[in-house]
Amino acid sequence: MVARRYLRSPNRPTVLRLVTLFSVLGVAAGVATLVIALAMNSGFRETLQDRLLGVTAHISLTRPGTGGIPNYQVLAEQLGQIEGVRSVTPAIYQTVLLSFGGEARGVVTKGIDVAREEKRDEVLQKLSAGHLDFAPDGEGIDGLLVGKQLADEWKMQPGDYVTLTSPQGRLTPFGLMPRTRRFRVAGVFDSGFYDYDENWCFVSLPAAQSLAGAGNIVNVLEFRLAHPEQAGAIGQQAEHAAGQGFLATTWMEENRALFRALRLEKLVTAIFIGLITFVAGLNILVVLSMTVTDRAKDIAVLLSMGARREQIRRIFLYQGMTIGATGTVLGLTIGYGFSLIAGNYHLIPLDPQVYAVPYVPFHASFLDGMWIAVAAMGIAVVATLLPAKEASRLLPVEILRFE
Repeated sequence: MVARRYLRSPNRPTVLRLVTLFSVLGVAAGVATLVIALAMNSGFRETLQDRLLGVTAHISLTRPGTGGIPNYQVLAEQLGQIEGVRSVTPAIYQTVLLSFGGEARGVVTKGIDVAREEKRDEVLQKLSAGHLDFAPDGEGIDGLLVGKQLADEWKMQPGDYVTLTSPQGRLTPFGLMPRTRRFRVAGVFDSGFYDYDENWCFVSLPAAQSLAGAGNIVNVLEFRLAHPEQAGAIGQQAEHAAGQGFLATTWMEENRALFRALRLEKLVTAIFIGLITFVAGLNILVVLSMTVTDRAKDIAVLLSMGARREQIRRIFLYQGMTIGATGTVLGLTIGYGFSLIAGNYHLIPLDPQVYAVPYVPFHASFLDGMWIAVAAMGIAVVATLLPAKEASRLLPVEILRFE
């Protein structure tokens, strides 16, 4: 009751009321900023992870230093029996030169087994134009899928024809000549990941094998798992089951630098923005110190009437905790409210060429909010200890001597 009256008293000095308000706003600003920053970090991490898992394999099994995997059909069936594996699909990756309308650029082509990949690869289910049709047309020209960014830049549409040139050439009487094939743009995929929509193309597995001049082999077996976080353990099983010479690489290893940078960014963000809450804690210390000075006579009277020193200490502890709790609740409300609105309505656009996503994603975590609230309240409580202790140590006789 006394702590509440001290906080709500209209007779307090204006400076004291103003500093109290700034203390509440300081805690609220620190908490809200930290919630928003961590929601942004979590949003980027989860969005990039989801999109990466949508366009890349969870595990890639290769044979480094060899000509590829010749018995891929049998091996895929065998490895698909491992517990936790949803599918094993063969693929051929190669870098080629794509030419269209007088322009040319290097792209990565992925040769796929359409029957296996159609329901497994999320990218093939995200067509913004055209159809998933790799079958040759009336002139015997195979189909090809291009990314939305590439199609928009070059004004490509389904039905246009492009030329792919592979550096894996063929030997002729005139020397080594590059392999060149024409393809028909059958569709445009939109993975939502700029790098893939800009630099990837899909062709059928036989067409990719013909373009590479590789015969009936593939250079990778791609695994998709029921639980992608188990990729490390299942990758070791697949590597062992495939035999000597095979190497399994997980999606976590391929993108280790990216996710390590995001984790480091989250830690640095929490430390530096947490300093705002620390400064707000100093404001609480100032408020309570000024309150102790302003209410010294009241404290002396309470002590003279029999109040225990522990009770005097609790008065100021409750004051500091109330200021901290008010600021924390206000900050959490602002932080989660902004994150929810900005995340749902994509309020902050980004350049996808730089950030790989077209807007800032916000995914506010309940656990982040919990530890932020605990940390803010901890700072508020620690800030009250010294003023509360000083208040309980006041000597009534020294204060009331000249009254």
